[in-house]
Amino acid sequence: MPRRAAKTWITAAAPLALALAAAPALAVADDQSGTAPATSAPATGAAPSTNEIVVTAQRLDAARDTIQPQLGASTYSLSQQTILTLPAGENTPLNQVLLQAPGVAQDSFGQLHIRGEHNGLQYRLNGVILPEGLSVFGQTLSPRLAGNVELITGALPAEYGLRTAGIVDITTKSGEFDNGGSVTVYGGSHDDIEPSIEYGGSSGSLNYFASGSYVANDLGIESPDGRSDPIHDHTQQYQGFAYLEDVIDPSSRVSVILGTSDQSFQIPDVSGEMNGGLGLNVNGQTQYPSQNLSEYQTETTQYGVVSYLHTTDKFTTQISLSGRYSTLQFTPDEVGDLLYNGISQNADKTDVAGGLQAEGVYHLSDDHTLRGGIIIDVDHAASKTTSDVLLIDNDPAASAYGRQINDTPFAIVDNSGKTAETYSAYLQDEWTLAYHLTLNYGARFDQFDGYLDQNQLSPRVNLVWLPFSATTIHVGYARYFTPPPFELVANESVQKFVEPIAGNPNITSTGSPVVAACGALVATKACPLVTTDTTPSAERANYFDVGVEQKVGSHLSFTVDSYLKLSKDLIDEGQFGAPIILTPFNYANGRQYGVELSGSYAKGPFSAYANFAYSVAQGEGWISSQFEFPLAQLEYSQNHYIYLDHDQRVSVSGGASYTWQGTRFGGDLIYGSGLRADQPLGSPVTDADGSVLTAIPNGQEQPQYVQVNLSVNHKFNDVLGAPLEVRFDVINAFDELYQLRNGSGVGVFAPQYGPRRGFFFGVTKDF
Repeated sequence: MPRRAAKTWITAAAPLALALAAAPALAVADDQSGTAPATSAPATGAAPSTNEIVVTAQRLDAARDTIQPQLGASTYSLSQQTILTLPAGENTPLNQVLLQAPGVAQDSFGQLHIRGEHNGLQYRLNGVILPEGLSVFGQTLSPRLAGNVELITGALPAEYGLRTAGIVDITTKSGEFDNGGSVTVYGGSHDDIEPSIEYGGSSGSLNYFASGSYVANDLGIESPDGRSDPIHDHTQQYQGFAYLEDVIDPSSRVSVILGTSDQSFQIPDVSGEMNGGLGLNVNGQTQYPSQNLSEYQTETTQYGVVSYLHTTDKFTTQISLSGRYSTLQFTPDEVGDLLYNGISQNADKTDVAGGLQAEGVYHLSDDHTLRGGIIIDVDHAASKTTSDVLLIDNDPAASAYGRQINDTPFAIVDNSGKTAETYSAYLQDEWTLAYHLTLNYGARFDQFDGYLDQNQLSPRVNLVWLPFSATTIHVGYARYFTPPPFELVANESVQKFVEPIAGNPNITSTGSPVVAACGALVATKACPLVTTDTTPSAERANYFDVGVEQKVGSHLSFTVDSYLKLSKDLIDEGQFGAPIILTPFNYANGRQYGVELSGSYAKGPFSAYANFAYSVAQGEGWISSQFEFPLAQLEYSQNHYIYLDHDQRVSVSGGASYTWQGTRFGGDLIYGSGLRADQPLGSPVTDADGSVLTAIPNGQEQPQYVQVNLSVNHKFNDVLGAPLEVRFDVINAFDELYQLRNGSGVGVFAPQYGPRRGFFFGVTKDF
């Protein structure tokens, strides 16, 4: 499979010869300033030609890239052509595309874990940060809009902050190359149907691109029981995207990005169960077939970005305004959720965010290039929650202790809203110490005012050395500051569930933390009640990274990269309760370390790549959102490093592609040694306070798995005057039955399985 620069640690901002030695696929830039030279203006009175506009736009793209180089970071680049060669092509969800990069582990709900981090991804469109929003299952961004996708990890330079597990920077299609479009119809197993359309082109100084897609199938969320077609798992998803760009003159342009996503999901069921084992009674009903549960979640997102770019011989700047509006709604099955979980929670969350991003690069001298920027983000999150619970007697002296008071649901309403503000500024210098030696050093300052007001000054330094023309060595250090995901911070009052009737301490509810954490009705000796709820705090970390890239001739390259991260207040997330909404919490201390190996080969019609990653991620001491945990496990974590629930020791990905007489044969695979699950103890341990430890949290691995995907496609060059492409894909070709989650583990609510074998067909007609 062809790759556009499998890994680079140096960019076009360095002297031209050095940049080309490290990343030959990069756009050509000015050999002194690193900025794109301006095109000459057309003669007075003469309209610029389309070709001149296209060339100017490409040079402005190159100038924009010099503002945010990835000097010293580990960058994995997947071009549009690379995405097209994947099984399913541009129909592949973005998270599945990213799984083909080293150090990326898959999880349920489409989540990704990079180098042992829980999410922590920052998405950018053409270098502009897309404000965070509410999304669990849905993929707001589609590969259909991408001209190139970069995953940037490691010891990041100062322009990258806040979300530092990985930067996903998507260069959007612009339509600047030709006028035309395509229509695709794709579908197959699981009643999958995915029609899509895209069109782009140029008109005078205006370049434009638009795409739209619809997805419907019966495998919207991972199967909870391993079925190929889970019960009650239908999804419908709509996505739209538009890019407009006006080249004002040879040194300036204005661009606009607009996007929308509307996705609905049924929550899948297992069959054969009749109640949740809590012994509850709801309006006289004590049993409810699990296959009849009917829960739904909808997620919507609209976003927009307006950018102005200006470049001169020495200075390039881009100023962008961005906005995002997102909603998440969970609709429960009232009776079923009460019987199985003790609580039926209708959750409605909205998030409105806007940002300003002003950045620039200035070529001070032949040896020094300065970069700096200011980033401001304002985020307002609102939560409306109505929880139906059942009241129970919590008076140990009463004869009805631990029993329901009545069978009528009691509603607890908890509505709230909060605004957070984030201010960031950075300055750094790219210093050419010698022709083959570059030092990039600087610092950024982040101020976060949300549920807590916190800040940090974070130094960054990266050294890149080319001892030989085909060898690149980098060493980097970064200080990181990562606030918890503001829109996900739980703001319910724990006391409302402990004492739903004000002033009556002898009445609690099935929605109290003890039920969620222990599965018991009241705070018995077996599971004492935890009501502490410390607000999640920002994570602070020291990150070290060392790596080497070696090219062998012009067709083969290898990389090896190692990292160590030491954290205070390490952030993790979990699902605590039936609503599929994640809640952040902190470990007092964290440590993550690992090594990655990557290789790629491309020559003629054949290309291949392979990635291997070894990773360890651990934390000690839960110090926020404590009410979510059983007391025994909470105490155990205080003096034990435990594996994070998303720790996967070994991750492997690879693929190959071969074209023969116009037909391309390809395939890829992913291997995982397994995420974590609780390890039951043969003999439970009882503490002096009466708490009982029955399992070591995240103490064992899930079983390992391999998923292989295959693809064949052929393009007919002239069908009714334009190309037509047909493709056939097999996902999980060997029908590997593997479990991502077994329902146990910290913040793990239910089991999930990987996809079973599926057959898919597609036809794409250009016009």
